[in-house]
This record gives sequence, structure tokens and C-alpha cells, in this order.
Amino acid sequence: MPEPTPETGKSKRAVHLSDPRALRAYAHPTRMKLVGLLRVEGPFTATRASVLTGESVASCSYHLRMLAKYGLVEEAEGGQGREKPWRATARYTTWEGAGSGAAEVLDAAVTELYFERIAHAIETREQLPREWREAERFGDDIVYLTAAELAELEERVSALLEFYGERFDDPSRRPEGAEPVTVMRIAFRNRREEAS
Repeated sequence: MPEPTPETGKSKRAVHLSDPRALRAYAHPTRMKLVGLLRVEGPFTATRASVLTGESVASCSYHLRMLAKYGLVEEAEGGQGREKPWRATARYTTWEGAGSGAAEVLDAAVTELYFERIAHAIETREQLPREWREAERFGDDIVYLTAAELAELEERVSALLEFYGERFDDPSRRPEGAEPVTVMRIAFRNRREEAS
């Protein structure tokens, strides 16, 4: 299990899951949503989680306890019972190298969550101010890379995004008008030809 988050309020960069039980626990859609919400809007209580997710307070309380069992969330200061606040223990969750059927289940669950988020963004796009609609991007590219180049590309994209990372934990570094933006990084070898 990961070490507790320091009391400074700053979260660790990542928590790595390798235990198949933790992978299966995190693959639950409500749990993934709770961790994501805690990273952006937390800390918050099970009552607030209920409002944000549409789940019952009892359900949110249960899921938060399960997430705490595997080190993905922890209790924050203040409150008690269902009114105790929770916070995420890290900015990211990783499970590379977990190498189990549970990891594949989690991969599929995360992909489904990504699809839901993209669909919601498209469905609600017209509600955004014009400058945000024009700034958003949906598309793909096919490039020819070696496995080593693909790994290098991921490192370069990570470095580019890290430039904005300090704004995550320190709101004073966010410029006026800054909003949370989801950047999805999905890169895979195109296996289309193998299917035929």
C-alpha cells in the first residue's frame, strides 16, 4: 500500500496498483469516478460525493472505504462518520506491469469511462463559451514508430504536460480563466491488418 499523503495537502504523483484485488476494486465505475472527482474537487464527504455522483450516501461511503483499503483515498482532517472528508492519495493511478486478468478488466473499465467522458463532452459542447469550443480538439493520427520511439513519445508528452502540473496542487499558479481540462493520452500499435 502507498505511504500516506503528507499533511501539506499536496498529493503524491502516482499510486501504483499491482495486487489483483486492488485492480478489481478500482475497476468499479463509481470508484473510478470518486477518485477522479477527489483529485479535482476534493477533499469532500460521502454526502458531497452522493451529490456529485448521483449515488446514495451509503453507497459512496462504502466505495470510499474500499478505495482507502487499497491506498487510493484517505481520510482528510475534520468531520466524522459520513461527514468526514476524504481526499485522493495521488494525482494518478498506474498499473503498468501488473500482468493479470484483473489488469485487463481495469483497462477495459477505464476505456469505457474515457468513452463516457468524451461522449459527455461532445453532447454538452454547445454549452461552452465560443473560445472553449474552438480550443477543444477531437481527432487522431497514425504515425510510424518503433516501440522505443513510442515510449520516447510518451515521455515527451508527459514532460510537456508536467509544465502545467504545478497548477494542480497550487491554485495560486493558475492564470485567470483556467479550468480543469482532461487530456487523454492513448497510443497503441494499430493491429487492424492482423484482424483480417
